[in-house]
Amino acid sequence: MCMAVSLLSLGACRSEDDFTESIFKTDMAVVDQNASTVEFDQWLYDNFLQPYNVEVQYKFNFTASDMNFQLTPAEYGRSQLLAHFIRYLFYDVYSEYAGDDFMKRYGPRMFHFIGSTGYSPTTGTEVLGTASGGVKITLYNVNEIKPWSEDVVYDANDIEVLNERIFHTMHHEFSHILHQTKSYPITFGQVTSGTYDPIDWHKRDSLTTHQLGYVTHYASSANYEDFVETLSCTITDTDSRWMNRIINACCPGLRAGDKERVYELIDSLDINVDAPNTHWNDFTIYTEEEYNETTGEYEATDRIALDVFRNTEQVVNKAKTAYVNKYRYTKLQSFTSFRDFLAWVPYKTDESLAGMNSILKKLDIATEWYTDRWGLHLFELRKEVKLRQQNINNYLHSDKVVIYGVK
Repeated sequence: MCMAVSLLSLGACRSEDDFTESIFKTDMAVVDQNASTVEFDQWLYDNFLQPYNVEVQYKFNFTASDMNFQLTPAEYGRSQLLAHFIRYLFYDVYSEYAGDDFMKRYGPRMFHFIGSTGYSPTTGTEVLGTASGGVKITLYNVNEIKPWSEDVVYDANDIEVLNERIFHTMHHEFSHILHQTKSYPITFGQVTSGTYDPIDWHKRDSLTTHQLGYVTHYASSANYEDFVETLSCTITDTDSRWMNRIINACCPGLRAGDKERVYELIDSLDINVDAPNTHWNDFTIYTEEEYNETTGEYEATDRIALDVFRNTEQVVNKAKTAYVNKYRYTKLQSFTSFRDFLAWVPYKTDESLAGMNSILKKLDIATEWYTDRWGLHLFELRKEVKLRQQNINNYLHSDKVVIYGVK
């Protein structure tokens, strides 16, 4: 199965100035009382501009948009819904753990909503969000959000779309703001220093990136992207995504002591390792062979894959002038328990073995930096975000959420 590759871009850094006067014009009326959108504009003033000095640009701003893409405006109703989500799932989370002054001082100064995606035909990647100088965050794909209605219900799939398309991006970009203010240890980039690929990172599949010791494809593009992806994935990725990542990374083998640490990580992520009816307690692993166009034979790659997702890619068999699958898989073993799988994974002493060991090292460095430099606890933020997502429908239908002009 082919997966879309996401691109997150970053601008210049910001300074750690005191939160003082507004960077926006103050000699004019803040809310146009004659505008048809006055009620929502007033809500934005009360919930973003006044308390946090943050402007939300939901109306299409042509001059502030990326001219390299064909873009569409964000829908009015979905823009309102996203603004509520940003307040509930982002600002209120950080403020609860670090206080209102934290977001006033370090939070972005502007959000720019775009309805459509930013697609690059050159690389086949999507731009999910951009950050400009730690001041402005542009969010794409707003029109993919499930629209609001009086009886709307957000299920697990809807939450996953929110995480993947919006909130992963937001925490990614905000983490850039934080590390540009207080730098992270150089030891982080040294963990997998030899395998970063700033040019062709998007050509790597999930199996490759996880077994190289990265949480995502984009993390393998540069050490600073690796750092913020590690933070963002910890906060926003679903239990299913994390368990896929862990299984992939563990398959080649583990170093002594890592099995215990894997269980500690799963517990820190607030994942029930023994949960019934989950993919991590019912899965199959396969050995992989790659077609050699020179010899016309399949050759072992020494990789073990979780399920089969790459066999749709084809290459030419020149001898038979026909297409064949580039990869071939042979069933190795099935598991009905993650614990049985981890007991099966062999211990190895190979120093080149990255995978889970590297992911664990990076998480140690990132979580320590998060606490020492900011007083934040990464896994506690994850638990708070998960709890709020589980209660999202109660929030949507509370008196805190009013969507204007939409029936």
